[in-house]
Formats: sequence, structure tokens, C-alpha cells
Amino acid sequence: MNDPDTLHQSETDETPTEASIPEKTGLLQLTFAEARVLGCLLEKEATTPDYYPLTLNALHSACNQSSNREPVTDLGTDEVEEAMEGLRYKHLAILVHQAGARVAKNKHTLEQVFPSLTVAERALICVLLLRGQQTAGELRQRTERLHPFSDVEATERALHRLCEYEPDPLVKHIPAGGGRRVATYIHLFCGEPEGGMATAPAVRASETVASPTWREEMENQMAGLREEVATLKAEIQSLKDELGA
Repeated sequence: MNDPDTLHQSETDETPTEASIPEKTGLLQLTFAEARVLGCLLEKEATTPDYYPLTLNALHSACNQSSNREPVTDLGTDEVEEAMEGLRYKHLAILVHQAGARVAKNKHTLEQVFPSLTVAERALICVLLLRGQQTAGELRQRTERLHPFSDVEATERALHRLCEYEPDPLVKHIPAGGGRRVATYIHLFCGEPEGGMATAPAVRASETVASPTWREEMENQMAGLREEVATLKAEIQSLKDELGA
């Protein structure tokens, strides 16, 4: 099983150098598709490490899965491939060639561009990339399989560090008010939201509860199983394609 925090440098055909890595997040300006692909790579690295790095088919499936995505998309394979090219250009991803494999696989390099990020902070970035603007309570619940936070306060502390990240913030805090009942957070990998302020979705009172219910935990587990099945199916299809079946 691969270690989610280990870069397989021996398997890569290109490695970002210090001189080539952007110094400011403002230079990244990811497209929606690039953000979705990066989020999927971060997610699958943690939740299905046996199948990571991902083939293009597996990455395509991950981008369009119906669970843990907002919005649910129907990106084409060519769009996913183009997004990967964009991420490689921005030094946030690479292709890896593994011994015995005929198909190159896709891997993120977020930790090389932002080496000081903790596992907890990476988990938050992952879920923000995949699901957009969320409350601290939602983020705590939705990062459970990536990194378990002890409580909402711990989640907020990690979010605060991302809001204060140097040289440029990676996350923005949207305070309650102006029709927003609860403070929310958004990622800044695609730049500032239009008008400098995002519109928060309607928040149910239950979303502020610190501990997820047994039903929510069960739903998270089922979503995880569906993700693993989808990834496995995509990998099997890739093998069939390699063998010409």
C-alpha cells in the first residue's frame, strides 16, 4: 500500500525543480476542471492508495462520481486530460511511469509547491476543491476519511492557518451576515470569487452540530465504498484497454 505522504520520485519522469515552482498562489489561477482533478488526486491518494497514482480512466471516473462532489459533473476524458496538462504546466501534477505498466499514471505534487502544508490542511483543501464553499462543521464531517479532526474548533484552527498562509492565502473566511447565518470557507486556487465575496448556500441548523450522527457516518462509509468500487472498475477497464480486450 502506498504511503499517502510519500512521493515516488523513482517512478516519475519529471520532477518540479525549486526554480520552476510558482512562488505565489495567485500565479496558479486554476480552471474549474483543474481544481476538480487536483481535488480528486488528493482524495484518491488518501482513500484508495492501492490504486494511486491514477490512470486517466480512473481519474475521469473520480471527477464525475456522484458522491462527495459539488457540483456533480460530466467532464469528458479529453477535458480531464487537458486539465492534467494544465496542472503539469503549473507544477501541481506529474505523469508517472511504473515498472511493468504500459499506461502512464497521474499524480499530484501539491506538497512540492506548498511544502509546509500539514495532512490536516491538505484534507481541507481537498474537500474545498471537490465541494466548494462550506462551513467548518461540514468540513469536519467531510474530511473524516482523509483526516479526522477532534472537533470543530480544531477544524477552524487548521482553516485559519490556510487563511493566513504565506506568501498568499489558500483559503478565505466568509463571515456570517448579509443573509449568511453561518460563517463559511472557500478555496482560492481559482482566484477570488467575483465581487470579492461568495454567496453562501442555505445552511440548516443541523449543519452546525460538531459531531456527525450515526446516519451521517454510515453514509460516509457507503460513499467511500462506492468510490473504491468506481476506482477499481476504472482500473480494470484500463487493464482491458492495455490488453486489447
